[in-house]
Amino acid sequence: MDVVYLDYAATTPAAKEVIDTMIQYFAGVYGNPSSTHALGNEARQALEEARATIARYIGARRDEVFFTSGGSEANNTALKGIAFANRHRGEHIIVSSIEHHSILEACLFLEEQGFRVTYLPVDRHAWVSPNDVEKAITDKTILISVMHANNEVGTIEPITEIGRIAKEKEVYFHTDAVQTLGHIPVDVNDLSTDLLSASAHKLYGPKGVGLLYVRRGVKISPLIHGGDQEGDLRAGTENVAGIVGFAKAAEVAEREYDKEARELVRLREMLTDGLIGIGGVHLNGHPDYRLSGNVNVTIDGADGEDLLLDLRLEGICASNGSACNSVKTRPSHVLVAMGLSPTAARSSLRFTMGRQTRESDVENLLDVMPSVVTRCRRNYNPYI
Repeated sequence: MDVVYLDYAATTPAAKEVIDTMIQYFAGVYGNPSSTHALGNEARQALEEARATIARYIGARRDEVFFTSGGSEANNTALKGIAFANRHRGEHIIVSSIEHHSILEACLFLEEQGFRVTYLPVDRHAWVSPNDVEKAITDKTILISVMHANNEVGTIEPITEIGRIAKEKEVYFHTDAVQTLGHIPVDVNDLSTDLLSASAHKLYGPKGVGLLYVRRGVKISPLIHGGDQEGDLRAGTENVAGIVGFAKAAEVAEREYDKEARELVRLREMLTDGLIGIGGVHLNGHPDYRLSGNVNVTIDGADGEDLLLDLRLEGICASNGSACNSVKTRPSHVLVAMGLSPTAARSSLRFTMGRQTRESDVENLLDVMPSVVTRCRRNYNPYI
């Protein structure tokens, strides 16, 4: 059975150019970049060239890019690092209620440490209002964090407007760009952001490597202590192969962006129309300001887990939300924040497409979806 992969928001397959570039750094250029001998210097040069490539890609200076193990570490470093380094200025943090769990769980930790967190509401499209952000700011606010685009429903947030408000109020602004880097334009200056998180495996790079952009002059404490790697912000020997792969993935994404985005919008509309045509299917997320490959729907009278199981039997890979929160008993916090009932949230599916998605993949899904929905509706019990 051929597999139809429609879970690109969870992870993307590494591009061949990325793999080919990384291979030499496992055995050939294997030195520790902190070593001062020839092999160490070679690794250090590769590391700094990759840093420069990614910095250019996001409109940053080279010394403003710090590599991490992924988006979750970058998000934790941003929130905790700003909080503890700036506690003398205030103890108030503002985030949206639909952030990734690496933001929300970090906020819960900070609340235990005495910080106060405001969780902003969203509208039915998962849109964060810049006016709500401005109203929430106090003289004790030290950080605002709003994701660039939501990982579950694909809504692209008004980050530029929020960033301008934060700048006017002299409050640090962080955005989680894990879902957007490589898929829509990301420039730290256009976004008016002080900190930005991203992850390589969301743009056809390797897993286990991410970045945190920190604007020059921003006061931040390290999350991981030890050596003086990454400008004293993140101790530990750098993942040179992964970082070089990250840079190559960014280069490929820059080259492929326009072509890929046009095709994904076409496939997204084809899939959306086909799913809604089944009946009792509703699109979640903003109808216009959304990621090109994201289709999140609620299917009335069917359980999301049952739908996923039937789709797996048909060889189709999808999800019912974030890959980091797939527990059936917990409905999506994003959908609930948008106003859906817990029951409706549990009846939702996320299909996300990418560079290798073809029209035939969408057709295969739409061919089996009516019968899958019929079977699941027949067996549906909302009280289980």
